[in-house]
Amino acid sequence: MDKEPLIQKHGGFRKLKSFQVAQLVYDVTVRFCDKYVRSHKMYEQMVQSARSGVQNIAEGSQTSATSKKTELKLTSVARSSLEELRLDYEDFLRQRRLPQWDRNDPRRTALIVSRPATADAVAEWAKSIHGRPVSKMSASTPSTSSTRSTPSTFPEIAANAALALITVASFLLDRQIATQARKFQQEGGFTERLYKTRRSIRKD
Repeated sequence: MDKEPLIQKHGGFRKLKSFQVAQLVYDVTVRFCDKYVRSHKMYEQMVQSARSGVQNIAEGSQTSATSKKTELKLTSVARSSLEELRLDYEDFLRQRRLPQWDRNDPRRTALIVSRPATADAVAEWAKSIHGRPVSKMSASTPSTSSTRSTPSTFPEIAANAALALITVASFLLDRQIATQARKFQQEGGFTERLYKTRRSIRKD
């Protein structure tokens, strides 16, 4: 029987969907702040929150080789950073009296379904819906306070697009955290493997 390796496979964060979407959120946020955020403090805060989401996923994945506990902690930090960023976007919309789209808004749904891989793809989506009344985008979707029949502005579209992507990244991170917690409970971490390895060597 093959012995459990002391240093398990780790890294590979670039293949994680959570990392890919969080990185997209970061790229979109940098563009958004460059164009619409005038306050230097707010600019730094939003970009740093977005960057923290990306960096902590990567660091957690790399650290998993020697500490499942730290991996779980860093992934949770990434999730918290994106939640902070979500609030900043919501504040942006509220303070400018721009609508925050309902979760069933057809524009939001269209963006998520298209699975954009780059900030350029998000920008193209924004251009495609700019100036189009929501009522003409989906006849089956009723118009509400957040799905108005009047054309939307680019700041409104950009902020709501970022919120939609943050929702996707947060969902993926919630599942990732749950999986990491379950594995940590069932398998333990590096300390437990080290103890098993030492005990196995002594028996041999």
